[in-house]
Amino acid sequence: MPLIPEEPQIHESAQGPRVTPAAGRTAPTPRPVPGPRSAATPRPGRPGPGPARPAPPAQRPLPTSGQSKPARPENRSAPQIQLIPASADGALDAADEAVDLLLDSGRAPGDILVLTTGEQHPWAVHELSFGDAAYWAQHEAGDDVFFAGAAAADRLEPRPVVVVAVNGGDTVADALSGARERAGALLIVCGDPRTINAVLGAGV
Repeated sequence: MPLIPEEPQIHESAQGPRVTPAAGRTAPTPRPVPGPRSAATPRPGRPGPGPARPAPPAQRPLPTSGQSKPARPENRSAPQIQLIPASADGALDAADEAVDLLLDSGRAPGDILVLTTGEQHPWAVHELSFGDAAYWAQHEAGDDVFFAGAAAADRLEPRPVVVVAVNGGDTVADALSGARERAGALLIVCGDPRTINAVLGAGV
């Protein structure tokens, strides 16, 4: 059954985060341009140039493509799936708004993984500019929102909440399949409802 589009008013309850309908969608409020994120400033935004990030601790293990990952429980319940309607051009903004609402509702930054099906999120591009090792060290630390391309899903560990921005690309079905496998409690998909419902209706 196709998902009914819902507006991104996410809040925490005993049943977990919910997206409740709203009368209308307002234009996103421009965010100030941040420098590199840290634990003290976890909110995502569109990064600008800033001071160089310190090198990660040498003792922190980095994942490799051949490194085995802990097996997931086979009986893990399927995550709740919520749809936030957005155009391909607006999917990143919708995903950012969803993350802000999740954080405001009490979700820890390390609970959230943000994936993109097309171009990388600006934060992913920014963090990768410090080098591949530092980028994946942040993922291993698991103490902040992590941004990645959906193509890297095989290298990503599960998190309670996965937010997907369907902002283009030719492998939306594979991206949503990988995202759902990594979402422990909630999968939020931001994009064109027709495209997403067609994929989810096909049994992704």
